[in-house]
Amino acid sequence: MTAAFVAAGLGIIPGIAQAADPVPVAAGVAEAIAEASTSEGFHSPADRTIRTTLPTATDGKAKANAQTAAPQKAQTAQAAQAAQAAPTAQAAEAAATEQAALDAGANPTLAVDVSGTSYTAHGIELTALITSADFALDIVVDWGDGKTDTFTAQGNYELHASHIYDKSGQYQVQVKVTDTANAVQATNGGAFLTPGADFTPHTPTRLLDTRNGTGAAVGKVPGQGSARVKVAGNASVPAGVTAVALNVTVTETTDSGHVTVWPGAGYDRPNTSNLNYTAGRSVPNMVIVPVGEDGYVELFNGGWQPVDLIADVTGYFTRASASGYTSMTPARFVDTREGVGTSRGKLAARSAFTTRIGGLQGVPQNATAVALNVTVTEPEGPGHMTAFSGTGPVPTASNLNFVPGQTVANAVIVPVAADGTIKIFNGAWSPTHVVVDVVGYYSPDSKAAFLPFTPFRTLDTREEAYGWPGGRFRAREFITKGFTPEAATGVEAYVLNATVTETRGTGFLSVAPSPYALPAEGEPAAPAGPRPISSTLNWTTGDTVPNLVQASDGDHGVITFWNQGHEDSDLVLDVFGVYQTK
Repeated sequence: MTAAFVAAGLGIIPGIAQAADPVPVAAGVAEAIAEASTSEGFHSPADRTIRTTLPTATDGKAKANAQTAAPQKAQTAQAAQAAQAAPTAQAAEAAATEQAALDAGANPTLAVDVSGTSYTAHGIELTALITSADFALDIVVDWGDGKTDTFTAQGNYELHASHIYDKSGQYQVQVKVTDTANAVQATNGGAFLTPGADFTPHTPTRLLDTRNGTGAAVGKVPGQGSARVKVAGNASVPAGVTAVALNVTVTETTDSGHVTVWPGAGYDRPNTSNLNYTAGRSVPNMVIVPVGEDGYVELFNGGWQPVDLIADVTGYFTRASASGYTSMTPARFVDTREGVGTSRGKLAARSAFTTRIGGLQGVPQNATAVALNVTVTEPEGPGHMTAFSGTGPVPTASNLNFVPGQTVANAVIVPVAADGTIKIFNGAWSPTHVVVDVVGYYSPDSKAAFLPFTPFRTLDTREEAYGWPGGRFRAREFITKGFTPEAATGVEAYVLNATVTETRGTGFLSVAPSPYALPAEGEPAAPAGPRPISSTLNWTTGDTVPNLVQASDGDHGVITFWNQGHEDSDLVLDVFGVYQTK
């Protein structure tokens, strides 16, 4: 069976798939979300409380149970009137007199300590510790987004409240405690920055090319060495960027190895990999990676021989309100073999076609970018493929590289033009077939924000670990894996790196949400969902192939991984982050 025959899910004879033992819920997901989200928060101690008198304190409308404080309140009113009439030099003294009157009143200890933290991308957990004499209190929490919540209490009180913001950003949170009986009010709060970040598409732009000195000195990256890439403040990427979408390519390889991308300074390099390579191959992969505090990311060459590295930016994430993410069950938009989305027949050398994405198959017209899986199959010569907005010139960046006869897929995030179109350019001097599957989109109306993790491995079929009972990824079968535990709510999709290795034939991997929940312990395995036709990555004998996967876990928190080949292989899954609506 040829690589072209299995490309992107067509041509394989359907078989009966039996699920391997289901992999339990990933224990690391809840912990990773908690660790990533609690890094942001604020605390404003009680001594920062602003105490003020209410207008009723000066017009004789204080309630009966506050009459014991009347003399002091009268002094407060006189001090306020004096401050208005006195010269500026005397204003401070009048304010001090007013504060003294408040402190001497019937509720002199009224104060509030406020802290806010988060356990999700858009959520805040607020704690307000209120100190008060035994009087009735009215409490108003202003979340800073035009929404408020009200509460009542009596005397000392510990308030716990939560809120979910619609969009990423910074919000001024304020807690106002009112003692109407004593006509006094205490206010405190702080600035809360959502842990999750929104996406802004970027015209594909080269940030690093060690072959010509773009972004670094000319020369290969040595084995076990790194290249630092400036992201923040470079090529119109803003200084406040939290994560970046890069297409990373390794080329001029003379041995096998892997590349790991991480934030660099101040962070430990993870034990995961983003792409794998062999001698003589140019291998690309999409990477979504946090940006270090110094504005850089690092690319580590995990091989023992020098290689050239290329990095192209296609978008970035900030905590300013921009585009959220919405996942989709992978949908085919283009297949030149069938005439889907464009004319039938191979894409000619050095040419491009335009295809509409916005407004079709569930993608809204106002989508700002789309997450694609682009597959090249049956190429007649070596070359590269570039996906870009439907308007504008062909960028110098590339999304995937190929050699004659190879079937290769790569994840791509592409800006969408105002008319809803994108373009696909064949950079080779020979024609090739192209397949495009859409796995999600970014839009102003989409609510899911990106929350990056410290990467961790959640499955490796070569090892009896990660909840895996052992054994290879069997041909024509699937692995169901639980991802979202109860503690992780509002998950829209996971950002994974899927790697297929130890291959003994030709095939492809499909990834889709499961329509069934994981069975309880001791119960029979859930039936298979529909066999997908879309492909996430393709392989031939002896390949090690990685690809970024932005996968929805559906209504049951479960993702299914299909081995669509006729030979066993091994599967490795690394988790890099999550899109979350809450």
